Amino acid sequence: MLDELSWRGMVYQQTDGLADALATGEISAYVGFDPTASSLHIGNLVPVMGLAHLQRAGHKPIALVGGGTGLIGDPSGKATERQLLSEEEIESNARSIEKQLSRFLDFKGAHAARMRDNATWLRPLKAVEFMRDVGKHFTVNYMLAKESVQSRIEGGISFTEFSYMLMQAYDFLELYRRDGVTLQMGGSDQWGNITAGMELIRRVEGKTAHALTLPLVTTASGSKFGKTESGSVWLDAERTSPYKFYQYWINVDDRDAGKYLRFFTLLPRNEIEALDKSITSAPEKREAQQALARDVTARVHGEEAARVAEEVSKVLFGKADPTTLSEPVLEALSKEVPFAAVTESPGLLDALVLLKLAASKSAARRLAEQGGVYLNGQRAAADATLGGSKPLAGKYHLLRKGARDYGLLRIG
Repeated sequence: MLDELSWRGMVYQQTDGLADALATGEISAYVGFDPTASSLHIGNLVPVMGLAHLQRAGHKPIALVGGGTGLIGDPSGKATERQLLSEEEIESNARSIEKQLSRFLDFKGAHAARMRDNATWLRPLKAVEFMRDVGKHFTVNYMLAKESVQSRIEGGISFTEFSYMLMQAYDFLELYRRDGVTLQMGGSDQWGNITAGMELIRRVEGKTAHALTLPLVTTASGSKFGKTESGSVWLDAERTSPYKFYQYWINVDDRDAGKYLRFFTLLPRNEIEALDKSITSAPEKREAQQALARDVTARVHGEEAARVAEEVSKVLFGKADPTTLSEPVLEALSKEVPFAAVTESPGLLDALVLLKLAASKSAARRLAEQGGVYLNGQRAAADATLGGSKPLAGKYHLLRKGARDYGLLRIG
């Protein structure tokens, strides 16, 4: 497992003895996920893929949803105090995240993954009991030395977030007791929290546990990974459509494509190295980005959604014959371009105005007379009607203004 993660560039830090522990037989390992949003975003995918590699290597992965710690908020990587969410919001978010994680892990078979929610043991916990059984094992000096706390000392950190480290350490102890977990994985900013859990297991149980951190993702251009003009790229199709999700990966910088193939796909080494060469030999083909986009979109949204997203991309970038489009592709397209549903077929000029491809009928007429309007892939005259063109998939008409501006009408 470590060899696989190492060549992929996915090992940031590890404890001494981890390789030996992994070599002795099956172990159980976990990653925690913060349910302060209703969906994971692509920035969460590196530790998710870490669990997937762990399972493929013959070990048992556990995905821990922080239904309890989410009520507190992890200060790691945050410059200010988090806004606290209600128990109902946290619980709803936790259930959504569990569903998303099930697409990456196999919950059946000899190395079946398990899902846990730390609300199970944290919510019933009493304050005095926690102070006696957990707090006594950590000095304030030990906690102050951790990076997640150090970075907030000057600006201030509440006791609530200061105590988060102990809560996460207690999670590690509980998972050791319940599931035999001896390894915690997470982003590189989690090292302090993870090693606190190792220390608690050593002090309470007299046993050795391990830590493995994975790198935080960066882009070669210096922009923030997983961000677009419209915000974060989410795994939830309602928040980021499969098409926009696919487009994010298609558009990654050539300098990042090889790294992202290693981080976010399970493609074998020989395929990835061949795609690396294509980036240099034929960058205009964007073969690496296409392989990346297909693989990640299929894993997150399913094979059919990935196929539809690829078809929509071909339409919008002029590489597909509109008459070949299926209804699922046209339905997906309706969410990405100006769209209207009407009961009767309008004239071409009225359709252009309705879809806001032209400001007025006179402007639409000028566009058409200049040869800049296409209906279902064919150049259209100003006096054309949609009824005079065979509809796509029986009821759609695709209009294009110039090279890239599209609109879609559904009749009936």
